[in-house]
Amino acid sequence: MTLAPQRPRRRARTTEPTPYDFRRPIQLSREHQRTLQLGFDGFARQATTVFTSSLRTVCTVALVGIEQRTYAEYVDSLGPSTYMTLFTADPIPGTGVLEIPLFATMSCLDHMLGGPGSDEQPDRPLTEIEDGVISGLVERLLGEMRYSLEGLVALEPVVSGIEYSPQFAQVAAAADVMVVVSLELRIGERAHQMSVCLPFSGLLPHLANASGSGAMSDRERAQRAQSAQLLHEQFNRVPVSVAVRFRPITLDPGVLAALEPGSVVRLEHPASAPLDVCVDGSTFAHATPGARGQRLAALIVTTPEETP
Repeated sequence: MTLAPQRPRRRARTTEPTPYDFRRPIQLSREHQRTLQLGFDGFARQATTVFTSSLRTVCTVALVGIEQRTYAEYVDSLGPSTYMTLFTADPIPGTGVLEIPLFATMSCLDHMLGGPGSDEQPDRPLTEIEDGVISGLVERLLGEMRYSLEGLVALEPVVSGIEYSPQFAQVAAAADVMVVVSLELRIGERAHQMSVCLPFSGLLPHLANASGSGAMSDRERAQRAQSAQLLHEQFNRVPVSVAVRFRPITLDPGVLAALEPGSVVRLEHPASAPLDVCVDGSTFAHATPGARGQRLAALIVTTPEETP
């Protein structure tokens, strides 16, 4: 009895298909995401220090994800009331957003003013005094963002406004594509979702430049710089064939065929003119013939164009 060969089993699907949006053909590639991840991982670490030192309680900030969304999608993902810091980010055109939930903002204020950071916080805009207190924390966070993204683009974030309702924040048009960075802020045992929103069109040229250089970490940049230095040093030691010769002449095939021992070929090289120093058929210097000890030599002289 002959057994029929068994068909190979299909592998179980490990990931779900991602829908393609034909309205947004330009996508955030993996290289671009990795470049941004390197920068915002550093920002999350620095933000952890900023929150912990400012609130005088244990805080952590972790990067959750980096996505490409329209501005309308980003606004719809936020709560009805939040604390949005609008800032310009030269040389990136447009406006960026540093968003912290209003409850987390009130909790931060409670800690900074000596309170326990209770689970019940008011849902209202900040007073002038409260805004002055929290603005110092925001300025420090923007400074850490500038430092963390220094390898990608030299940002100069400047606060341009505060908004509590995402629907009224005039940052971009509804269809404009944005890069949304999601972060988890944990104050004590309570977790909050904060985000950073930047214009994709303004980031794209800098992401392309960074991806062209490899989207490297500091260690990889150091290794590449060392390799470039070694290559430069070795390149200067590569032997090159150099010829010192008279100026070439043109002869007819008949004259060449008639050459025999004792024939004289008249050169078109003046007796006072220097010889040509050539590499691979290209003349790059001129020299006069001579000798150094028992060996022939050529002394490099100024080119005819350099002679006054």
